[in-house]
Amino acid sequence: MFYQLYEMNHAALQPARLYADAVRLFYTNPLNPFSHTPWGRSVAATAELFERTTRRYSKPHFGLSKTVVDWKSVEVSEKTVWSRPFCNLTRFERSVPAGRKADPKLLIVAPMSGHYATLLRGTVEAMLPYADVHITDWVDARMVPVTDGHFDLDDYIDYIIDMLHALGPDTHVMAVCQPSVPVLAAVALMEKRGDPFVPSTMTLMGGPIDTRRNPTAVNLLAKEKGIDWFRDNVIMHAPWPVPGFGREVYPGFLQLSGFMSMNLDRHITAHKDFFMHLVKHDGDNAEKHRDFYDEYLAVMDLTAEFYLQTVDTVFVRHALPKGEMTHRGEVVDTKAIRNVALFTVEGENDDISGLGQTQAAHDLCPNIPADRHAHYMQPAVGHYGVFNGSRFRSEIVPRIVDFITSYGRQNRVAVKPRLVRSAKG
Repeated sequence: MFYQLYEMNHAALQPARLYADAVRLFYTNPLNPFSHTPWGRSVAATAELFERTTRRYSKPHFGLSKTVVDWKSVEVSEKTVWSRPFCNLTRFERSVPAGRKADPKLLIVAPMSGHYATLLRGTVEAMLPYADVHITDWVDARMVPVTDGHFDLDDYIDYIIDMLHALGPDTHVMAVCQPSVPVLAAVALMEKRGDPFVPSTMTLMGGPIDTRRNPTAVNLLAKEKGIDWFRDNVIMHAPWPVPGFGREVYPGFLQLSGFMSMNLDRHITAHKDFFMHLVKHDGDNAEKHRDFYDEYLAVMDLTAEFYLQTVDTVFVRHALPKGEMTHRGEVVDTKAIRNVALFTVEGENDDISGLGQTQAAHDLCPNIPADRHAHYMQPAVGHYGVFNGSRFRSEIVPRIVDFITSYGRQNRVAVKPRLVRSAKG
């Protein structure tokens, strides 16, 4: 009933939010003389802060309408090219000239860990000039009717394999954070089965391949509490009247509470600064705050079975690095990977996936030829900086582009990677 009470509380605050929004509009109207005074701006700032902290943030849009290809601006449109109840595969179709040599096909597997795939907007935007980009657009579990069945980690792996089949041969896959484990598992299963649609390259970024290495607070919490604690304390039933009413989920608002509690002081300071920006009429900085938190506060529910199986497999039992992970009864043997080039990326200050956790993938894939292994550690960035921001665009993206270009099946060459292990080296 806790989730239902949360929904009722949100609904009960709706009149107050409407009133706060009306107050904000009144005290920001340029025809109102109070809007030009510090007192009037303080009232408006208070009203906006209340409305923003009590609203539910809907799924943001990617909003990527243009990119630059071959030094020319081209139009970009979103197109769903594959769909299942819990995921849509979105292609960012570029209006490139007919007859132009095709760019590498890139499947970006977004994390299914609370935020929407739009959190990787910057990742997609940075790769668009160089690749035919597709991304997994996961669906909020509370919006999927119970009649559409369940979704667990095994289903997640099946989805990845199906999407690689839909995209065809010589596809490159990039996993950001959480999907590093299921992507590595999917590739291992495909190689073991001799699947012709196995990807040409696999890029794993800030992922929890082996959380026994340099464990973070997140890893230690999962190990300390155990799977039963999570089942008893964070799993709830989706409330009425959402389409997924009755489905067991890990609610987005609980996930968001966990995200924010990790850096609570920083979030409090950010909102305090936002208030002062509004009072001082600093529109640019206020808009930056809105843009960031419109994305950060938009969260989705996860199915209970997916969340619990992931916590147990990845963080409690460490099944993949121990060679104990199974997919529908079949052992996931990463030693079967022989033809896929592997590139791992980590951030020096990552407090979600500690240094070494993603690099561990190389030890699990000893049968990949030595010249097809590459690792890069980006100095001075945290978890978010591994896949977004200025250092990602200037230092990580060129290395990813170089890697997938060199090891595509049509261009693959038997030479050592031209990548350094870290910018410090």
